[in-house]
Amino acid sequence: MIELIIPAIISCLLAFFVVYLTIPPLIKFLVKNNFTVKDMNKKENVMVARPGGISIILGIVVSEIVLYGFFQLNEILALIITTTAAFLIGYVDDRKVMGGWFKPVTLAIAALPIIFLGAYDSDLAFPLFGDVQIPLLYLGLIVFMIPITGNTINSIDVLNGVASGFMVIASFTLSICLFILQNYEIAIVSLPLGFVSLAFYKFHKIPSKIFPGDSGALTFGAMYGVIAIIGGVEIIAAIALLPAVINSFLFLSSVKRVVEHRQIKGKPVEHTDDFKLKATNDKTAPVTLVRLILAGGPLTEKQVGFAIFKLALFSGALAIITAFMMGTSL
Repeated sequence: MIELIIPAIISCLLAFFVVYLTIPPLIKFLVKNNFTVKDMNKKENVMVARPGGISIILGIVVSEIVLYGFFQLNEILALIITTTAAFLIGYVDDRKVMGGWFKPVTLAIAALPIIFLGAYDSDLAFPLFGDVQIPLLYLGLIVFMIPITGNTINSIDVLNGVASGFMVIASFTLSICLFILQNYEIAIVSLPLGFVSLAFYKFHKIPSKIFPGDSGALTFGAMYGVIAIIGGVEIIAAIALLPAVINSFLFLSSVKRVVEHRQIKGKPVEHTDDFKLKATNDKTAPVTLVRLILAGGPLTEKQVGFAIFKLALFSGALAIITAFMMGTSL
């Protein structure tokens, strides 16, 4: 066990401090070069640096390369390649608004290294029922899963601190579940995502000093999806991600097409005179998780964020219970 503890500690410290120490100079660089966007949920004209994905991917790559030095696993190579590709896809979208097709198609291509490196088990594990063998269908699942997890996290990145805070909860939940299932090496491989998210949250929480941008959100989501695949915990990962999945489902079912959020004219949320958030009456606006939370009345941005975090904690608890159920059936 000692041979696992040392790489876990080193990689987690690197993941946290690479992000924590690179964010301040990155913010200065982005502001100096006018890479900022308006914080739409602030009454004042607040401009926030964007994108923070550069620090996020740096923390992930550095920590995972160190882990590869210890474990020499193809799963780690697949994670690094696919996650880096997701970052690059998001960075392109940060610099230029692409069509609604761009991210799903390119993220599907980014998932291919997982297949080529054989970093997966084609058996899909269910609680109580055990494993289901779907070798050919599973290849399709891999190609679909990375776009789904990537865009799911991207779609919930609508308020200060929500995407990174949500990822702290979901990713540490996934790591706990992998430990419960005694998949120790992949559990350690998954830990840097939680520490990267935690370090970024320090600067992303209200009031945000930096936004992750599409590059950061897609990096978070893609890495989460890769961990679910290489760890064989796809069902558990989906449960932990449930609030964000519901948000994506509500958005797509109301819009009825794959489209960029920035291309939607109707806004699901409005502001009161004291700049609280309230659900809109605009029938053309998409239905979202935030809009549902605000159906009971106006709330501050911080209150909405905490409501989402409570849902994430509840889903995380369900995921951990599911892991125990799957562990007893092994």
